[in-house]
Amino acid sequence: MTETALITNDAVVIGLLALILGGVFYTASSPHPFWQKFYRFVPTLILCYFLPSLLTTFGIVDASSSNAYYVASRFLLPACLILLTLSMDLRSVFNLGPKALILFFTGTIGIVIGGPIALLIMSAVAPEAMGGQGPDEVWRGLTTIAGSWIGGGANQAAMKEIFEVGGGIFSTMVTVDIIIANIWLAVLLVMAANAKKLDARTGADTSAIEEMITKVQKFESEKMRIPQLRDLILIFAVGFGACGAAHFLADTTVPFMETYAPWGKELSLHSSFFWLVVFATTIGIALSFTRVRDLEHVGASRVGSLFVYILVTTIGLQMDVTKIVDTPVFFVLGIIWMLIHAGLMLLVAKIIRAPVFYMAVGSQANVGGVASAPIVAAAFHPSLAPVGVLLAVVGYGLGTYMAYLCGIIMKGVAG
Repeated sequence: MTETALITNDAVVIGLLALILGGVFYTASSPHPFWQKFYRFVPTLILCYFLPSLLTTFGIVDASSSNAYYVASRFLLPACLILLTLSMDLRSVFNLGPKALILFFTGTIGIVIGGPIALLIMSAVAPEAMGGQGPDEVWRGLTTIAGSWIGGGANQAAMKEIFEVGGGIFSTMVTVDIIIANIWLAVLLVMAANAKKLDARTGADTSAIEEMITKVQKFESEKMRIPQLRDLILIFAVGFGACGAAHFLADTTVPFMETYAPWGKELSLHSSFFWLVVFATTIGIALSFTRVRDLEHVGASRVGSLFVYILVTTIGLQMDVTKIVDTPVFFVLGIIWMLIHAGLMLLVAKIIRAPVFYMAVGSQANVGGVASAPIVAAAFHPSLAPVGVLLAVVGYGLGTYMAYLCGIIMKGVAG
């Protein structure tokens, strides 16, 4: 690939990725009937993964020799984790009520236990396909799906680096992640369209949702404002200043762990990237208890989301779509994994008689993260989109820790 790649200059690569992002979002907001119908069936997120992958698949770009992903993962990833988590309002999360939180955490647990169970099942059915060597061990690749399905693209990239996932298996798992997650997204959108009938059948109380719609509309009218240059500079300062602090703390922690905790190597505690992500997430959560979180009123999470989408395009750049045909067994594993998550969500929702909204948004806040949870929430009512963002932000905060736990369990299952 290196010898035949048409483009080797990263400046050109980044320019192409920027044009792809611009093209996707421009057409997604187009009033033209074709694009409106197209994006009704094809989420923007999947295009942000898929279109860059074509650059690699057709030899236009050699992802292995490009530093685009490295730059995005070391600088934009920590910054976006900070900007997304600093807007987390734990009080508002708790005010959603116990059912919403129960279902959100049920979704997280479903992903954490679903991966190891699916790996265990497929190891019995197709043991020859569940092995792999070194960086391309299957369990390592599955950790990136766990990161994506609990948090989002940032957490996915974090798992790739923490567990030293090889490029080949990562490419396959990204493809599995995108396809399975978007099939489930389509199911949730269908459920949203029939929410009233489903809630009436289960006898769910939706009064809290109506109150939330009123509260969100009031908040948006009173707090949100157009950002000025000063606001954007402060967002930049906090995002990358805290990113720098996370790098410093990670660089300081690793030598300490290597000296005093040699046993930590097996748990990735000697990985500087592991500590980078942990410190970035922790700093973001800590800032959410200070006045810094007021930056959300001028769009801190939107800047963080921009960084996520840039990161997503660099991840897509490493995806080879031809691997879909080569490894169908991993799609079966992914389906089993998602069925465990979905089955657990539906069971708990039925037991506690929760509205479909809580189940759908709680699930998508895990599986889709901040990029698509608002889409599902808005399918119930446009004013509920921030609720999807809120739960997804919690997912970003939990994603690194819970995906790491899932990865350790899968490592034990793989032996």
